[in-house]
Amino acid sequence: MQLGTRWATGSEPPASVPASHRPAIAEVESRGLSGHWTLTWLEGRAIAELDAGWEVVQTASGDVIARPFED
Repeated sequence: MQLGTRWATGSEPPASVPASHRPAIAEVESRGLSGHWTLTWLEGRAIAELDAGWEVVQTASGDVIARPFED
């Protein structure tokens, strides 16, 4: 895993956040959630985790999805 960066909800994501993830991040934020995002990389795929319990991930097939954290 490679650590990326952190940013607050409502602010512009850093340039290191893939363009493919930005619409899903905006969709999660539109739910009124607040907190901080953390961008990490696992097996070459970006993962953006919101400390309010959501993540935006790229699946093995290349789809980008937003979902609540899995237990």
